[in-house]
Amino acid sequence: MTSKNKYVVLEWLIKILGYALVLITVSIIFKNTIYIDNSYWGLWAVLASLIVFILNKTIKPILVWLTLPITALTLGLFYPIINVIILNIVDFILGSHFKIQGIFMSVIVAIIISIMNFLLNDLVINNIIGDKHE
Repeated sequence: MTSKNKYVVLEWLIKILGYALVLITVSIIFKNTIYIDNSYWGLWAVLASLIVFILNKTIKPILVWLTLPITALTLGLFYPIINVIILNIVDFILGSHFKIQGIFMSVIVAIIISIMNFLLNDLVINNIIGDKHE
């Protein structure tokens, strides 16, 4: 394994754990609207964050490309809806272990994940990995 691959894996792990922490935090704050099964010491939160990460790398670029005209017409206001779609796919995949009640909570969680992703990239990943993996 080259050093570049080591940093890519580290970046993936940081993002997946960050997503899991955000999902757990949001489920604690908004108990009536988002539910994550807390059995097995947070396994379902990590699994949900892994699915979010995989969908963000695979399906999200396709959705962004398909919805580009709508996003341009709304001046970017449609972009969070793509994250809502991703979260609802995770809700569908995990069934009773991960539930989001209503579209408003999906938007809130999607915005929080976007902010966390930005902060993780700027404050954590760039400081740990820096220019070493380029």
